[in-house]
Amino acid sequence: MTSRRTKGQVKDLALSQEGVNRIEWAEREMPVLRLIRQRFAKEKPLAGLRLAACLHVTTETANLALTLKAGGADLALCASNPLSTQDDVAAALVKEYGVATHAIKGEDNETYYQHINAALEHKPNITLDDGADLVTLLHKERSNLLKDVVGGTEETTTGVIRLTAMAQEKRLRYPIVAVNDAETKHFFDNRYGTGQSTLDGITRATNILWAGRRVVVAGYGWCGRGVASRARGLGAQVIVTETNPIRALEAVMDGFQVMSGLEAAKIGDVFITVTGGLHTIGEEHLAVMKSGAIMANSGHFNVEINIPALEAMSTSHRTARPFVEEYQLRDGRKLYLLGEGRLINLAAAEGHPSAVMDMSFANQALSVEYLVKNRSKLEPGVYPVPKETDAQVGQLKLESMGIQIDTLTPAQKRYQESWEEGT
Repeated sequence: MTSRRTKGQVKDLALSQEGVNRIEWAEREMPVLRLIRQRFAKEKPLAGLRLAACLHVTTETANLALTLKAGGADLALCASNPLSTQDDVAAALVKEYGVATHAIKGEDNETYYQHINAALEHKPNITLDDGADLVTLLHKERSNLLKDVVGGTEETTTGVIRLTAMAQEKRLRYPIVAVNDAETKHFFDNRYGTGQSTLDGITRATNILWAGRRVVVAGYGWCGRGVASRARGLGAQVIVTETNPIRALEAVMDGFQVMSGLEAAKIGDVFITVTGGLHTIGEEHLAVMKSGAIMANSGHFNVEINIPALEAMSTSHRTARPFVEEYQLRDGRKLYLLGEGRLINLAAAEGHPSAVMDMSFANQALSVEYLVKNRSKLEPGVYPVPKETDAQVGQLKLESMGIQIDTLTPAQKRYQESWEEGT
């Protein structure tokens, strides 16, 4: 339904109070973003700016939206994944907080892009993206709006890859900060956040016991490291598959079994893809999996598991329980796909813990402020989060945890910056 108070489309405005309660609960775990919000409320660094954000509509994203709004921004929000929206949060944003939100959990592909277009109708000066769908649509179909855009941010590995390719082809028309590449983002969000929330989503969907299971983790980037570590911590026998020899070697030295995807497919009980690539689990893997194997994806798009091949190999499929599809194969085997192959941590659970998203969204807010301050200096391209911003987020997080660390003395700093001292 559409709100009478704020333009947007959400499932049910009657859910708003539940959303408020959950947004406030998440805020307790986000002290860094809270400090930024308090400063933004005083300084109004985003006054007069229109922002369009294509992000997972969760309690943590709501706190980012409220921070940007406190800074003076006029924000329109849509979902970056059809299954990641928390409907009560979307309702609260529209009804209680006055943020135009276009998102409904389970929306079809047509509605998904209608909602992105609705956010773009806001005629943004700044874009915030999670996967680069908004930026891609803006460049391909809504290029008339580009004249007003001064910058943007990108939250995910997948999105940064897409934007880098656009920049290399000279197609990207404005500067975008790769928030994903900040150390306080990928070291913590990708590793600890994805590690915990992925297993949480699979557990909620299936209620399996992890101890003793053979768990195959496809991809050993920061997300894969986190998933593998958490699965081992729950007693699983973890196998890692990789295409990058350096990452594969690292997995071996971290104590994991490493083998080819085809060999792993024959013995795995649970398969988790976190590569960001296409058909990591392909027809050849599906053909040799044992009956009862469970497949889940925690990469951004639902292309890591070859779902069309799975459907073609099946005689029928049914919903075994929420977010669990059982596929009956011609040879009698049964394979299980979770969350339609979409981000399982958001499809079947609540996504990353608020405490880790605190750092990621602090980087988002500060990167938007950076873009506004430097809009006349930045050419189109993909930019890193400034090191001082990254360090500031880390320092604020430590302080919120009551942790003090050492600082270099002037003599120590001179020594580190000098080349003349030796043995």
